Amino acid sequence: MVATIVMDTQGSSTVVGQRLPGLTLARTRHRDDDAGVAEPAVRNPSVPARPLRVAVVGAGPAGIYAADALAGQDDVPVAVDLIDRLPTPFGLVRHGIAPDHLKMRALRETLHHTLDHARVRFVGNVEIGTDLGLDELRRHVDAVVYTYGAAGDRALGIPGEELPGSLAATDVVAWYCGHPDADRARVEELVARARDVVVVGVGNVALDVARVLARSPAELHPTDMPHHVLDALAAAPVERITVLGRRGPAQASFTTQELRELGHLAAATVLVDPADLTDAGDAALAAEDRHVARNLAALADYAGHEAAPGTVSVRLRFHARPVRLLGTDRVIGVEVERTTVDAEGRAVGTGELDVVPADLVVRSVGYRGHALPGLPLDGGTVPHDAGRVLRDGEVSRGEYVAGWIKRGPTGVVGTNKHDARETVASLLADVASGVLRPGGDDDWVDTLRTRGGHPVLLADWRAIDAAEIALGAVHGRARTTLHERESLLAAVRAAAAAQEG
Repeated sequence: MVATIVMDTQGSSTVVGQRLPGLTLARTRHRDDDAGVAEPAVRNPSVPARPLRVAVVGAGPAGIYAADALAGQDDVPVAVDLIDRLPTPFGLVRHGIAPDHLKMRALRETLHHTLDHARVRFVGNVEIGTDLGLDELRRHVDAVVYTYGAAGDRALGIPGEELPGSLAATDVVAWYCGHPDADRARVEELVARARDVVVVGVGNVALDVARVLARSPAELHPTDMPHHVLDALAAAPVERITVLGRRGPAQASFTTQELRELGHLAAATVLVDPADLTDAGDAALAAEDRHVARNLAALADYAGHEAAPGTVSVRLRFHARPVRLLGTDRVIGVEVERTTVDAEGRAVGTGELDVVPADLVVRSVGYRGHALPGLPLDGGTVPHDAGRVLRDGEVSRGEYVAGWIKRGPTGVVGTNKHDARETVASLLADVASGVLRPGGDDDWVDTLRTRGGHPVLLADWRAIDAAEIALGAVHGRARTTLHERESLLAAVRAAAAAQEG
């Protein structure tokens, strides 16, 4: 629970009860964009004139956890708007977790409890900075929490990367997850001719891409992939997938669970060169780190395998740095340099080169954040102090940040929960110290509608949800993802028309 804050007649505060992690009542220097405006008088936040209005920009896990932390406390009455530019909630749980990870994707059922909370309003199909300016949103609410993630991809920075046949993992993941912004035509044209695939990177997303491309149609049928994705993957001529790690297996960032999952594919054989597992430095790291030890043990189980006839070979290759993509009109291969790992854990080239054939190259070397119009960005994240947004080095009143856009693309889904609680604790401390001030009483959603906007509220999302379940049932599946924005909105209109009729 959140601390109860009692104000005495001199404006000093006493805290009783249990705090949220990180909650402090120390005053922080705040920047006020309105020059000459006096500091507001400190008042008891437990009896505000109206609920504190908080807009959370981004309805992925970080945003939902922030909304849950706000709605789940009782010391400061709140009304939370959970905003997303897509008509659907859940962010990377819907459009990032691989569809064949059914248990992990089921997390959205847990997240849905927050959407159903009386203090939370889901507002989808609204892009802040386009449909509604950031300054305008801030005039309508008392505080904004930015949780819109870091969905951009990082480039390899090597020659030939711009050739047709070179894709970011974000492009492939968006396609097979049914993201409305996915470049379906581009991805499917490349998948349709890809016999040899090279995936650069040894994180979980790289393994997701390799695993999905190697799955049999029967294994993919129970997922909620759009039907055009199932059809394209079933027809794909993929025979060989090579996953390149620039350093050794001890430095790989994938989890052991993801690694072992490759060994259970119905129509694929995992290959590892035993020579990649003989480094004495790796053995030393394994002795100190259980995660490394488990990964090396899993890789040892694959070492020495031979490609079985009629199966897709998935080769995990380490100490292999791509130096350029080969081809003129399109990618035909990847030139790779053998590396060693120095004392600082960096990949150092040996000058030994070879070529891996490739019709499709997928880079999976990290994510990066992008700037929301009007919001500062520094190196892919929003500068902050314990979740309070910094502008020109000073805390900006009423602006907060959580999730990947706060800390960078690190951690798992659950990491966002603690991260969001820290930010919410800062926000509540600012209420306690009188920093946050009430705004106007009008509703920004009404304002948006008057100018022709089409916000998607919770009842509308339920209509989309029902339409996806119904579409899945037609084909004997639990759900089929609607991938086009127009299809999503059509489901909303159909439900509204049925209700009116």
